[in-house]
Amino acid sequence: MSPYIFMRQFLIEEIKTWERFYRANFINCLTGFKPVSLVGSISSSGVPNLSIISSIVHLGADPALIGYINRPVAAAPDTITNIEHTKCFTINHINESFLHQAHQCSAKYSPEVNEFEATGLTERYEEGIIAPFVKEALVSYEMELVEISPIHYNKTFFVIGQLKSVFLEESIIDADGFLNLSKSGSIVSIGLDGYAKTEMITRLPYAKP
Repeated sequence: MSPYIFMRQFLIEEIKTWERFYRANFINCLTGFKPVSLVGSISSSGVPNLSIISSIVHLGADPALIGYINRPVAAAPDTITNIEHTKCFTINHINESFLHQAHQCSAKYSPEVNEFEATGLTERYEEGIIAPFVKEALVSYEMELVEISPIHYNKTFFVIGQLKSVFLEESIIDADGFLNLSKSGSIVSIGLDGYAKTEMITRLPYAKP
């Protein structure tokens, strides 16, 4: 039998009194490890943009829908404005080879700045797709905007897109369609600035009562 471990309760009233960045780190880490990717978009005047996003979620396979949370417009206006205008964006997995450049995409650049050039990443364009991909990414996919739903309580937005096409190395696809992302080196994040590698433990059979 394992020894008893005392777990302290932290009430939200206490948490609200903490220093801002300490509180933000604590709360951001609570949800655990999350996928982290670069969202690529382009402005109406042709300026490419990159945002590092760790709130990407699968919403369904048929139709294939994926969404992410966009911060308030005052804090992060460029990506959501670009997507509203062009109705498309790309999502690009981050791997360790360009982690530092990817993290730099969290900086608040002016709208006229090409964030690929500013961070040392490379634009890649595919025929018929106006939004830029990250050339260094080993897993990338094209999204078409479905809807942007405002979350009024904290002034954020849930951006929902439909999958249009995928670019990846076929060797990471298992026989049953499972993507072994450890082969692509796709990393995860925790909190505001923590990043980690992944390691497969196992795959379990379909659960039945």
